[in-house]
Amino acid sequence: MLTLKTIVLRCLLVLPISLAALSGQDIMAAEAAAPSLAVHFTFGHAVDASMAPFFVAAKDGRFGAEHLNVSFTTAAGSPEALARVARGDSDLALVDINELIRFHDRDDAQIKAVFVLFNRAPYAIVARRSRGIQLLPDLDGKTVGVADGDLSIRLWPALAHRNGIDASHVKFHKIGAAVREPILSAGQVDAVAGFSYLSAVNLRDRGVPGSDLVVLRFADYGCEAYGFAVVVNPAFAAAKPDAVKGFVRALIAGIGTTVKEPARAASEAAGRMDDADGDLELERLRTVLADNILTDEVRRNGLGGIDPARLEHAIDQIAQDFKFRKRPTAGDVFDDRFLPPVEQRRID
Repeated sequence: MLTLKTIVLRCLLVLPISLAALSGQDIMAAEAAAPSLAVHFTFGHAVDASMAPFFVAAKDGRFGAEHLNVSFTTAAGSPEALARVARGDSDLALVDINELIRFHDRDDAQIKAVFVLFNRAPYAIVARRSRGIQLLPDLDGKTVGVADGDLSIRLWPALAHRNGIDASHVKFHKIGAAVREPILSAGQVDAVAGFSYLSAVNLRDRGVPGSDLVVLRFADYGCEAYGFAVVVNPAFAAAKPDAVKGFVRALIAGIGTTVKEPARAASEAAGRMDDADGDLELERLRTVLADNILTDEVRRNGLGGIDPARLEHAIDQIAQDFKFRKRPTAGDVFDDRFLPPVEQRRID
């Protein structure tokens, strides 16, 4: 028979094992039941198919898996979105990184980008071949429609200088954003400035033959600018660094799914728009993926990051038209601490 001392000893030996097992189960249960952190995210312009990766990530539970409850709102432009982030009204936002660079000249909060979505800026001049325009120098003597608040045209001085174009020989006609495509399709201007994936696709939808359109992408003529990037409120980043990292991981997963399932991704974006044309948004998304997101640089170095030397050159190009009180550096603009390792950012 077992003595009382032996029974007590065996019970004491079993107890830590049982407690360890229960502790592990409790930890797993606690993780599964961990409350989600509310994250307020702002898009710097109206919803279109280029934002599909965010909506796919939300639909597929990628943010939820990171214990994030993300709500989306839109702003009337990157400056407004940046102001919201600076005030803390929004935790993160998608903005034009070139506007962020200018914003640094007047912002004490020192907002930084943590993920670049558009490796190449979508800036372009969309012209009619029938008006004698085939290449960028053909704009000499032509009239270009420019919408109020257009960001692309702010890099025109650097682009013209780089390509030996006398900027004074190109006439810019201010127009409302709503009439940008109609005024070109009606032949009232020779070309319009804007985003390649918006204006060019919209014009084809309006019946302008694709053979009569030429898309003069700034990136093809030496513009080194990056495009849309995710920025974060500095206080939020300091207090919730794991949440920022989780957001980035979820977005990368959303991009991966968008690349593999563009039709579904475009549909997710179209479902958040009023009177959206699914086929049009799918064409827009495919244009964005090919021209702005899946570049050679991204295929080499992975999604989301920057080449510091290239960003420095882009800042110099902005400085040709914008007088900085203190020129920011690439390190002032972009923070790579929230990016996962390169091998987790590569796209097949």
